[in-house]
Amino acid sequence: MYEQEKITPYNHNQDKGTQVEQMFDTVAHSYDLLNHRLSFWIDKYWRNYLVKKLSPRKPKAILDVATGTGDLAILEARKLKPATVVGADISEGMMKIGREKVEREQLQNVISFRKEDCMKLSFADNTFDAVTAAFGIRNFQDLEAGLKEMYRVLQPGGTLCVIELTRPVSFPIKQLFTLYSHTILPLYGRLISKDKSAYKYLIATIEAFPQGETMVGILKRTGFATARFDRLTFGICTCYTATK
Repeated sequence: MYEQEKITPYNHNQDKGTQVEQMFDTVAHSYDLLNHRLSFWIDKYWRNYLVKKLSPRKPKAILDVATGTGDLAILEARKLKPATVVGADISEGMMKIGREKVEREQLQNVISFRKEDCMKLSFADNTFDAVTAAFGIRNFQDLEAGLKEMYRVLQPGGTLCVIELTRPVSFPIKQLFTLYSHTILPLYGRLISKDKSAYKYLIATIEAFPQGETMVGILKRTGFATARFDRLTFGICTCYTATK
């Protein structure tokens, strides 16, 4: 078991998946605003980086896991022009906002949403050309089970592309990030989201999540033929790319 799998948003006796669903339903109303403000809008650059990584592959069928409010799915639909993007998430509250955004963008013919447990995806083997995830896999109750499912639904030769928040490794960004993440971020997150636990949980999972070479090893262990990573913005975010 990986350390972040032991961390839960609340001190309930429910399993992590149930607690994560409850947390995202609770913060859904403020999630987009907080994501942009707390990252100083750099999260938009990170999503664009992922999409540029996928662009040479020209995927026609994309699964966006832990899609949340659909920002990455919408960007993929706009920039990559696939036939279909399926946004999968455990939180109906988040996807409700995502559906509203998709309607405003008039992308209903391309993007659909499905409530899914990422440990047990309902899709058939070899369904998608690409599987993506933005800031979601560290919430998996079982990281390896989730990655194996993402591998399973990918077509042979298909691409997995994930961006995840990570701990910077270099001085002084590492120290500045620690200071920011343990003071301003949880305080502002609590004020806007009205959930005192959610943004403490966010930081705890970032700090516990395996990263860099360790994460590449996990990707290969769960079946991927190749895997690599690129640190973004001084290591605050990392992009992982793997092929089946």
